[in-house]
Amino acid sequence: WLDVQPGERVLDLFCGLGNFTLPLARKGAQVVGVEGDDAMVVRGRENARLNGLDNVEFHGADLHGDFTGQSWAKEGFDKILIDPPRSGAEEICKYLTAFGANRIVYVSCNPATLARDAGVMVRNGYRLVRAGVMDMFPHTTHVESIALFERDQH
Repeated sequence: WLDVQPGERVLDLFCGLGNFTLPLARKGAQVVGVEGDDAMVVRGRENARLNGLDNVEFHGADLHGDFTGQSWAKEGFDKILIDPPRSGAEEICKYLTAFGANRIVYVSCNPATLARDAGVMVRNGYRLVRAGVMDMFPHTTHVESIALFERDQH
């Protein structure tokens, strides 16, 4: 859904140890993974090294407020992937427009917070283009949701 092209700058928020970051880098994108857990940042860097990827960087940051002033955020991004915890990313969604990304993919384990955060993104200039649900945990009430947003050109 993100449709990453070689040379694009991609931001992966709540990247963990690189489950999405590394495959995006393999497609030739310059990927910046940002995670709030420093131990995961260390593991992400090690995973990139073990996979021979030099077009990816990992940074630790508090992802619950304005982080647009961080050094890694200065150049902007073509695309953004965000995979927040169950509580969602309401505050962060307010700042995503600052990066100039034309496309955002939001992966969520909580449809309620995805719906709330989608409202924030729509109010900030994005439109919901596509959405889906994956039942990765059969016989439970838990589902994974994915939503594609594109910058509204109107």
